[in-house]
Amino acid sequence: MHSPAMTVSHAPPDRRAWRRNAAIALMAFLTLVDLFATQAILPSLANHYRVGAAAMGLAVNASTLGMAIGALSMAFAGYRIDRRLGVTVALALLALPTLALASAPDLVVFAALRVVQGLAMATAFALALSYLAEHCSERAAAGAFAMYVTGNVASNLFGRLFSAAIADHFGLAANFQVFAAMNLAGAVLAWLSLQPSMVMPRSSGIGMSPLAALRTHLRDGALRASFAIGFLILFAFIGTFTYVNFVLARPPLALGPMSLGFVYFVFAPSLLTTPLAGRVVGRLGTLRAFRASLAIAGVGLPMLLAPKLAIVVFGLALIGAGTFFAQATATGFVGRHASADPGSASGLYLASYFSGGLAGAFAIGQVFERLGWPAAVTTIGVALALAAALARHLQDRQAAP
Repeated sequence: MHSPAMTVSHAPPDRRAWRRNAAIALMAFLTLVDLFATQAILPSLANHYRVGAAAMGLAVNASTLGMAIGALSMAFAGYRIDRRLGVTVALALLALPTLALASAPDLVVFAALRVVQGLAMATAFALALSYLAEHCSERAAAGAFAMYVTGNVASNLFGRLFSAAIADHFGLAANFQVFAAMNLAGAVLAWLSLQPSMVMPRSSGIGMSPLAALRTHLRDGALRASFAIGFLILFAFIGTFTYVNFVLARPPLALGPMSLGFVYFVFAPSLLTTPLAGRVVGRLGTLRAFRASLAIAGVGLPMLLAPKLAIVVFGLALIGAGTFFAQATATGFVGRHASADPGSASGLYLASYFSGGLAGAFAIGQVFERLGWPAAVTTIGVALALAAALARHLQDRQAAP
């Protein structure tokens, strides 16, 4: 049986659940705050390193390569690692490359440090998801996963805003120094809020090796579709929120760094909608909830082509809300659906998800520079349409009578 609380407590169940969910969201925020925060200062970084939009976008999103590798490593070896210790150490080590970015001498070193950041972030992320799958009751799991993604939403909003504000007032180096301190705060939170976990056996109780568990996951059509969907979600998200920065920074909108940071209040609605994913899935089912979320994102896409800031901002808000809700829905589905070793299933999902981010940074960057922003938006739309088509495989298992 899974324990329904993160820490031993004699508080009423509702209060324990609230404390657990608050800790989950804050931990996710401090785990992933480095991933997207630098996107708010992309034009400044491109000017600093004297490179084009595609090169800088790929370097900043090189972290997703590290995250894909780290997530895949956790899928194979995560069962050997105590969740509490692993998350704590990963977040403490994350502070090192983050601090080193303050003095990265060129784009190659910058990109390499972003890969190392990604390795540490993915380790913490995957182990935290495994912890939730193992320590939350089945009823609480959807809500817990949704709160973890909500912390991701908050890191997108406040991370970008903090990054823009710090870089604008104190410079690029100070930006990375502050985020290194936040990584250390995440390590402390993980140590204080997670229960020590038993190292998981080589199986989920059925004598299955990690490699056999991975083969089992890949033979499952619903899980394969989930992995592809994760790839497409971050492909579209990274493609949108990386290169829209350059559109916003150039005429006719011509926003400065601080104004660009304020644009990312577009993620504020997602802070309200993403925590509802568990309830909506419970009421509508995974398939309908997922397709509705992508429909919302699809409505926002054409708005990115408007010459007026208000319309672009509204479109970004719809895309953010839709893709985050879709991510929470898909993540929860993988955790619930995997019949063997949900930790390795989550690792495979995250590896595919973050691979999609790197692919989006590269592919959309090339389309943006060669064919322009309208072609980039069209490519993003195709990715969302493919994800919606694959969603037919996201069929919930019938509850036992």
